[in-house]
Amino acid sequence: MGGDEITFIQEAFSKNWIAPLGPNVNGFEEDLKTFLNVNAVAALNSGTGALHLGLVQLGVSPGDYVFCQTMTFSASANPIKYLGANPVFIDSEKETWNICPVALETAITDLLSREIPKEKLKAIIPVHLYGMPAKLQELMDISNRYGIPVLEDAAESIGSTFNGKKCGTFGEMGVLSFNGNKLITTSGGGALVSNDADKISHTRFLATQAKDDAPHYEHSHIGYNYRMSNVVAGIGRGQMEVLEERIKQRRDNYNRYFRRYSKVVGLEFQPEKYGSFSNRWLTCLTINPELTGYTREDVRMALEAENIESRPLWKPMHLQPIFQNELYFGGKVAEDLFKNGLCLPSGSNLTDADFDRIFNVLDKFFI
Repeated sequence: MGGDEITFIQEAFSKNWIAPLGPNVNGFEEDLKTFLNVNAVAALNSGTGALHLGLVQLGVSPGDYVFCQTMTFSASANPIKYLGANPVFIDSEKETWNICPVALETAITDLLSREIPKEKLKAIIPVHLYGMPAKLQELMDISNRYGIPVLEDAAESIGSTFNGKKCGTFGEMGVLSFNGNKLITTSGGGALVSNDADKISHTRFLATQAKDDAPHYEHSHIGYNYRMSNVVAGIGRGQMEVLEERIKQRRDNYNRYFRRYSKVVGLEFQPEKYGSFSNRWLTCLTINPELTGYTREDVRMALEAENIESRPLWKPMHLQPIFQNELYFGGKVAEDLFKNGLCLPSGSNLTDADFDRIFNVLDKFFI
């Protein structure tokens, strides 16, 4: 926490504005609009809810197809199934570890060759993995060429930019997450952002149980209980004040690891392409066991033995039991990243003493 969060929370309590909606929600949305330079923001209770309603806004319905990055957390894919649609998983590329434009276009042309109507191809969900912007120029070119809108999963990438423009603002809509492990947090929460103010207005309507304008409870649409509460939005307002500092802290973490280990043969840190600026939410690398003589698991378990948590990269969705029968296009890039990739300790509050403990373990492998 930055310190001022409690001021906004106390204001909510002193004014007895505890229920969903209120001044903090409005203020948090305005803060996000200003930071992202977009027309409209709907603050919601989770990034998953934001993805769900983003797909609803794009008209996704049973039997439709949504192209989704395979290397991601399951929350990127689950809302596709909520709506009865078919996820089509796409491999990663090596330059950013994100959705591969070549594999994506192959998937689109393959489905069209099967005489699946073009209008059934409803959305593309790229994920800016660990804060790293995807190949947005290529992705938007494909989106425009085939008329398939992009719904950006920017849950991990608030503050990241591509050619100076914020991630989450390139597609038709973008999704943010403020879960407890994110760069800034409201303990739990998310947002749907867009330059289409009408879509965001309709999202707010759906997220508050789709209550029609009537003196009684009248419903002509299926609604959802997805709005953010005024209390946790107060946390978000305080967190926005320290967002730039958090980005600096995460990038400093990355630089500290990179300076120490970047020249080790067999180690590769997640690349940052020219034109991209990553918030470096997590510092991640891959370990080639043939070149190093040890595996990702060797390193992870050595850290765990010292009570230091690290984790493998995301397990690709097309390898998950629940999605094993869905379509997949691409090669083995995502699979290899999962096999060899490690997320290193990356918290904003890491101290010199913490790094000493981490380096004491890693040095035994890397130096």
